Amino acid sequence: MTVRLAYWAQAEIVAMATDLAELLGGAIALNLLFDLPLLAGGLITAVVSTGLLVMRDRIGQGPFERVVIGMLLIIAIGFAAGLLVAPPSGAGMLGGLVPAFSGGDSIVLAAGMLGATVMPHAVYLHSALATDRHGTTAGPALRRLLRATRLDVGTAMLLAGTVNLAMLLLAASALDGMANVDTLDGVHAAIGDRLGPGIALLFAVGLLASGLASTSVGCYAGAVVLGGLLRTTTPLLARRLITVVPAIGLLSAGIDPTWALVVSQVVLSFGIPFALVPLVALTARRDVLGAHANHRITTALAVLIAVAVISLNLTLIYLTVTG
Repeated sequence: MTVRLAYWAQAEIVAMATDLAELLGGAIALNLLFDLPLLAGGLITAVVSTGLLVMRDRIGQGPFERVVIGMLLIIAIGFAAGLLVAPPSGAGMLGGLVPAFSGGDSIVLAAGMLGATVMPHAVYLHSALATDRHGTTAGPALRRLLRATRLDVGTAMLLAGTVNLAMLLLAASALDGMANVDTLDGVHAAIGDRLGPGIALLFAVGLLASGLASTSVGCYAGAVVLGGLLRTTTPLLARRLITVVPAIGLLSAGIDPTWALVVSQVVLSFGIPFALVPLVALTARRDVLGAHANHRITTALAVLIAVAVISLNLTLIYLTVTG
């Protein structure tokens, strides 16, 4: 039970970090769009995202997923629109595929981007979504469930990676040489100056949609983790308060939102091994999954990925302690 509580605690911290990032993103977006104070924007984001969760309980899983997919399309359009105006060079994109670091700050950003793309809470959530959609099954129908889950996870990872890649390419192609682009409001202003107010508006709308969609999904993932590890449930509003209160507290304290965003994504990166290592271990066991266990090549590749993620986190810890 002690191990289960400890594992739940780290998963809960990851859920809080997710909510913090998306609540801050929504607050910043509302500030950019309507000049609202960050605290007011954070409260509005929290209320609207809670409304989305209430809507899920009332209209069902399918319509809720379609709403989230619609928001994801808005996010993709908002963050990728600038690439149509200022497309990056092919040579530059190929050169950027080679991993490189330039000091401790770049490792922090790399860990943050990894956490923002993988989002460990999504590893727990996808199993619950597959069960909600297809039910618990066995025999031949299980293959259909596994194929559906594989498609869900692959699509989600592809979309998350594409959006993050679009943001990086936009920064490289449109913001190179621009001053004061180390904050989101600075990036918004620079995009407006370089690409025009229309693209800047789409960027802010995409940021708002990202905050609303992701904070709803993060809360749902927290409920899944709580039920799976502790065999208990909590009312929706209580569940929401667990992750919202820390984020609202930081906004009230006047913490720099951009710095808090980066730190929250680094926390997500540290949560990845706790989700990835058990996942790799369990999916390799034929006494658990039988014929559906991973192929040895798949397991070997997954182990290499897990080792790379853990190495990045250990390097970051080392640089933090020694720096």
